[in-house]
Amino acid sequence: MREGTAREWPIHDIARLAGTTSRALRHYGAVGLLPPSRIGGNGYRYYDEQALVRLQRILMLRQLGLGLPAIGRVLDRETDDVAALSDHLLRLRQEQDRLDRQILAVEHTIRTLTESETLMPENMFDGFDHTQYREEVEEKWGKAAYASGDRWWRSMTDAEKAGFQQQHVDIARDYAAARDRGLAADSAEVQAIAARHRDWIAIGWQGRRPTAEELAGLGDMYVADERFAANYGGQDGAAFVRDALHALAGKGPHSTE
Repeated sequence: MREGTAREWPIHDIARLAGTTSRALRHYGAVGLLPPSRIGGNGYRYYDEQALVRLQRILMLRQLGLGLPAIGRVLDRETDDVAALSDHLLRLRQEQDRLDRQILAVEHTIRTLTESETLMPENMFDGFDHTQYREEVEEKWGKAAYASGDRWWRSMTDAEKAGFQQQHVDIARDYAAARDRGLAADSAEVQAIAARHRDWIAIGWQGRRPTAEELAGLGDMYVADERFAANYGGQDGAAFVRDALHALAGKGPHSTE
């Protein structure tokens, strides 16, 4: 460290403390996400406190499933580190609360099964509450849409709910595999996945298939909302899904409709 300068740390120390690798840090620098604060005469990279704050944000956004290009856009857009970190802290606390409730719910189920006690459904599903999005759904699609979806969800058995959720996991996995293979969003194989996706949405809409406009709108929402984008590996993956749904809806260069 140089005398009279701000505190800074060599790349190997930062990699160790952050649980990453020097290679990853050099890659972040190469793509413009995390330039070192200084490169020494020996070629070593050094990072100051400001760089450490930026790295913390990068690693948190990676945990949300965002790709590096999407992370760059977020950092460029949200330049106030304190405000961005405060918002992320709030989300982490909300997620911690949800996970704590799920842990207690599962502990309750294990205890009742091992001790032959009576299962209490109101305790079993705490932390799995889909009604947390009620206001948002009602604002976007109306109270009737929420009420209908809520009745449908509550009418399902646990096995049916798990099966419905697994279908989407499979669809997201197949999208990712197709994207990794370099397939175009409007290719026949990807359009077959998009058709399965549309049919899965129709199940959740109690048998009503989304219109072309609704399908395209859902695709746009997957990109715009980081919570949905995380289901597809971040905004880059969500953009691939959006393009596939747009093509299926006739909004892309090649529609199958």
